[in-house]
Amino acid sequence: MRTAKGSIPKALDRPDPAVRFYLFHGVDEAGSRALANQLLRGLEAEKFALAGQAIKSDPALLADEASAISLFGGKRAIWIEPAGEEILESVEALLDAAACESAAIAIAGSLRKTSALLKLADAHPLALSHISYAPDARDLERTIIDMGRDQGLRISPDLARRVAASSAGNQAIAAQEVVKFALYLGAGPDNPCDLDPESVDLLGADSAEADLMRLGDLALAGRMDALLEELARLPHGGSEAVPVLRALQRRLLMLAPLRARIERGERVEGVMASMGKALFWKDKPLIERLLTIWPAERLAEAATRVAALERQIMLRPLDDESALGESLVTLARAAGRGR
Repeated sequence: MRTAKGSIPKALDRPDPAVRFYLFHGVDEAGSRALANQLLRGLEAEKFALAGQAIKSDPALLADEASAISLFGGKRAIWIEPAGEEILESVEALLDAAACESAAIAIAGSLRKTSALLKLADAHPLALSHISYAPDARDLERTIIDMGRDQGLRISPDLARRVAASSAGNQAIAAQEVVKFALYLGAGPDNPCDLDPESVDLLGADSAEADLMRLGDLALAGRMDALLEELARLPHGGSEAVPVLRALQRRLLMLAPLRARIERGERVEGVMASMGKALFWKDKPLIERLLTIWPAERLAEAATRVAALERQIMLRPLDDESALGESLVTLARAAGRGR
């Protein structure tokens, strides 16, 4: 079953015991993860992690684990992240099983409308699916203030707006920023503190954003010669790949909802004007250009590929420099074709 935004809180706080499979998907993976954690609390269950590749290699594993009774007597929920089409056969077996003790929760990124996994979760009465769109600026600002409150950090609306802008709409990055500020200031529930502009200047994601963002922006703009020059300047054996990829993800996540508005009929000029002070004035010509080059579907595909590459680099040994360079050059070629 597909859930609407308004009905999701009730579905998570008071879960239907008949639902066996939950699929949280969409560009806002941090939002999906937050909803999945809310579901865990609603189920009063402990997380039991299973890797998607393990499920793929043994399609009966998910149903077997879901039907097993916990050795320690407590409830558990099977958590699959990252999840994609590779778990389809296992989910079908789970939904067809005679009995189920534990619900399965899958966290996926962007899925195509043609995704067989998404179609199954949308249509099956024992499944529930929900898409997490990138939050709009106001929603994220309120979320950041709430995050700060949980950390014992009082965040003003102006600073929340700045953190939201530097996080480019990504809740996961915003959450990391809030935790970082709280640790730096020694804030906590028993020691509330005010977040000050000086701390944001010193530690904020935007303090080193320009250098990290440059490589991704060159790739997205299709400026191949300049990109190759910048890649050649990277220090050999450095560890720049993950920060650069994360900066690129922030740019893609910022562009995606803006381009979606354009494809719904809004003018580029109006979309740009709505950004106001959230967008640095020097970046406006570049962002306007990128919005004309990259359709929403290709932005979503690029975001998925960049996130997958980051996970690969972090989870197993890769030649970081080669992997980063190959990914950025591929994006630059795609941008060139899109102009």
